[in-house]
Amino acid sequence: MHNSQSDLSGQVALVTGGATGIGLACAAHLARDGAAVVLAGRRAGKLEEAAGALRDGGAPEVHTVVCDVTDEAAVQAACAVADGVGRFTMVVANAGTGAAAPLHLTTVEEWNLVLATNLTGAFLTMKHATVPLARNGGGAIVAVSSIAGPLTHRYMTPYCVSKAGLEMLVRQVADELGSVGIRANAVRPSLVPTDISVGLTGSPQIVEDYLDQIALGRLGTVDDIASAVRFLLGPESSWITGQCIGTDGGHTLRRGPNLTPLMEMVMGDAAHPG
Repeated sequence: MHNSQSDLSGQVALVTGGATGIGLACAAHLARDGAAVVLAGRRAGKLEEAAGALRDGGAPEVHTVVCDVTDEAAVQAACAVADGVGRFTMVVANAGTGAAAPLHLTTVEEWNLVLATNLTGAFLTMKHATVPLARNGGGAIVAVSSIAGPLTHRYMTPYCVSKAGLEMLVRQVADELGSVGIRANAVRPSLVPTDISVGLTGSPQIVEDYLDQIALGRLGTVDDIASAVRFLLGPESSWITGQCIGTDGGHTLRRGPNLTPLMEMVMGDAAHPG
């Protein structure tokens, strides 16, 4: 059930990285309030599985499109699919990846993959959504950033740089496109158990360190993040743009995580240059 204030009926949302984790939770929250959702991701099987789960949960309309956000033609096609479904007004730029290595051992290939997915992929998503959103009277874009945007994470340089760049991209888009009724914001999660974060959540020592830095004393959930995304996409936030909202349990009040024990366990003396 949805009330009149939060009713998103007649609107369409594109969610990149929509087959699992935070992206799928965002799609579920949007569908709950009446929106048609288009799930974009690289794996057709995972997309169909996710779409089936949403339909079983009562989603009014779910579509899927195979899309690698590093491929501009694929992103353009995904935006066209969303625009073809109906009044395309909402975008969740969620697709992302990560890597962990000492700076002196980080390869150009790792650097390029993380930047291409997390930053260039978000840029392409926003670029190709802009024209249909403006034509449809405006809309809202929410990017999924990270506490790694403002806080250093030793051994995760490409990831941190990509998220810092993503937050400036959001500010640029908000400033440039406000005149055509397009809002852009970001959410900034701390550690949330998902498929992509299993390398961190699988280490009790790393989880304990995260919890020591989180004022509320617990890890996040995908629904914690999806609730914030839903708010920033909806009419309740119609005068909010260009903001990066901490959805981190208070983590950014403190420091970034200490990944040194994990890196030393995996790499030994090679974790340190010289």
